[in-house]
Amino acid sequence: MNLVSIINIGDELLLGQVVNTNASAMSRMLTASGFDVASVRVVGDDANAIRNAVDFAMSSTDIVLVTGGLGPTKDDITKKLLCEYFGSELVESDVALENVRRIFAVRGFELTPVNRAQALVPRCCEVLNNDLGTAPCMWFEHAGRVLVSLPGVPFEMEWLMQNRVIPKLQDTFHTQTIINKNLLTQGIGESFLSDLIEPWELKLPECIRLAYLPVAGMTKLRLTARGERGAADQLQREVDKAVEGLYKIARQYIVGEDCETLAELVHKTLIGRGLTLATAESCTGGTIASALTAQAGASAYFCGGVVAYSNEVKESALGVKHCTLEAHGAVSEQTAREMVEGVRERLGADLAIATTGIAGPDGGTPEKPVGTVWIAVSSRTRTEAQLLNFPGRRRQQNIDRTVNQAFSMLIKLICQED
Repeated sequence: MNLVSIINIGDELLLGQVVNTNASAMSRMLTASGFDVASVRVVGDDANAIRNAVDFAMSSTDIVLVTGGLGPTKDDITKKLLCEYFGSELVESDVALENVRRIFAVRGFELTPVNRAQALVPRCCEVLNNDLGTAPCMWFEHAGRVLVSLPGVPFEMEWLMQNRVIPKLQDTFHTQTIINKNLLTQGIGESFLSDLIEPWELKLPECIRLAYLPVAGMTKLRLTARGERGAADQLQREVDKAVEGLYKIARQYIVGEDCETLAELVHKTLIGRGLTLATAESCTGGTIASALTAQAGASAYFCGGVVAYSNEVKESALGVKHCTLEAHGAVSEQTAREMVEGVRERLGADLAIATTGIAGPDGGTPEKPVGTVWIAVSSRTRTEAQLLNFPGRRRQQNIDRTVNQAFSMLIKLICQED
């Protein structure tokens, strides 16, 4: 077992000004590659804090991955600190300098002395070339342990991890075989699901670990099987057997497999079946469309969406009848049905989703309190609508739950028409 510590450096991360996406991306890639992440630590641009974090990580884990603090400005101190930590000196790396020159030439910029300093690295490190940026990736080995310093820019870090760092770590360390299986469940709370599948869970083989990952309105089950290199076939058989047993007791709640989110499941389902989709959103404000178009290839099925927040737009853009709004209100089954059928017909899609509701924290009435939401899904042959009543006044949580329920309803509609 090879333990990894992750240290993400930056005041902007520590203060919450920037979301630390690097930690989750690195952990995900490492775990999939057979490494165990023991800890993730965020520290500010402070020399003592960085030194203490590195010292603790080097004494407790086999591999230390550090991001941030490699830029050309005065607050970027990681390189100099690591040079001191390993008792080395800064020298100009031919590999790093050539990379800096190449990138500046491509961008049409003049290479200044400040930017040339990007090529300075500790003599004791190996430079792993960063094809996407000027900050070098540096590989250190000390007392049987490895420390890798990467740039904090997410797309540079991810490219380096995938193409430079992980392959070199796998050549250096003996890694396990790891097989992950994700199943998305909905329609049952985490605790009730746990009670339902407890007999099955207790019979899982020692090589398989189960994790419950609840998010808004759904629970993801992740099966992780671990074994020695060369054991992939046996591990896969164990996972397949476990999944088969899970379906026998929880089939009605399982809405998909091998996806991280319901949006990804919808994406794969629509592409696989060659179907198109349109959206009409009121209370979700375009969140459904955003979740779909965030995925590469969405243009293959997503026709477009209408954010119809006002009643006037519901009428003019979607064809909702004025009398419907007068008689039943915007948050009603009748309005949701007319929204979904209107957007499907007007955009010429095979399928459509519509949402209308009161996300909160204000705007509710005794008859329709905050958390009241109608969702409708439609195909060319049928339309279905569902009323949701979410507890609480937390706006984003109500929106997220609505989005996941809408995706789940769409998947079920597609499956019913197969």
